[in-house]
Amino acid sequence: MLIRKKGYLKPRTGRVLKACRQLEDEGYTLLKRVLSEEEINKLSREINDIYKRVTPDGRASLGLLEEDSAFRYEMFNRGTLCQEVVAHPKILKTIEPLLGEDCHVIANTSWRNPPGSDPEHKGGVWHIDGGPHIPLTDDQVWPSDIPHPVFAIGTHIFLQDCPMACGPTGVIPGSNLSGKSPPLNYNMSLTWNNVSAKPLPAKAGDVAMFVSDTWHRRLPTSDEDSGRFFLQVHYARRDIAQRLRRTTDVNHVSPQAIARIKSDREKTLLGLHPPKFYDG
Repeated sequence: MLIRKKGYLKPRTGRVLKACRQLEDEGYTLLKRVLSEEEINKLSREINDIYKRVTPDGRASLGLLEEDSAFRYEMFNRGTLCQEVVAHPKILKTIEPLLGEDCHVIANTSWRNPPGSDPEHKGGVWHIDGGPHIPLTDDQVWPSDIPHPVFAIGTHIFLQDCPMACGPTGVIPGSNLSGKSPPLNYNMSLTWNNVSAKPLPAKAGDVAMFVSDTWHRRLPTSDEDSGRFFLQVHYARRDIAQRLRRTTDVNHVSPQAIARIKSDREKTLLGLHPPKFYDG
């Protein structure tokens, strides 16, 4: 836990929510009934209208139209209620003790996966959203007496129920301490430190959270899959750059400097990065 004083981060003392501790120790938490039924309905209508007004922009990882159609980006720029909900007090009270009171939104994407969109019911591959922020070798273990720092937290604000049939997110508790990325496969028997995957089924209005270093994936769906609909918000420490728009669209590089670039490395050195985690 931390707090920023006079510009510098310092250890935080005093009581924090149980959810904060779970995020720090196990890499995930689930907040129940954060939004009311009325709030869910209003936010859903706003987001569905954004899907009608804003066309897909090609950021989906595979570049397929069907996949790309499921997503809309920079959502707090698109809707008033989207902007309000990213600042929900229950969310901020959970993440600020871990990221600092000056943390900010680095990505804000709506997910609307239609029923049966999961190929062969496999779900997604195991992955992390960034990092690992403190890489460890196979013979290194994070010391149990030192809290592992948290650099970014992903949240799913659910706008419809996401039971097991719909392939909710699964996390491997404690894997945020591993200092490693998981093997890129669909293997449901994957473990870390002898801990197996934990599903996070949710009701509309719930908010699931996971530390960016935590091993996670969409779990397999079944024939009863009714789709998924949630607003995703990634929060991060002030030191981590926002990624709501691609660096080709928003950057600090003048046209004259861009014209002088001679290599891909020079592009990234000046801040023109290819899309990766959080960019879509």
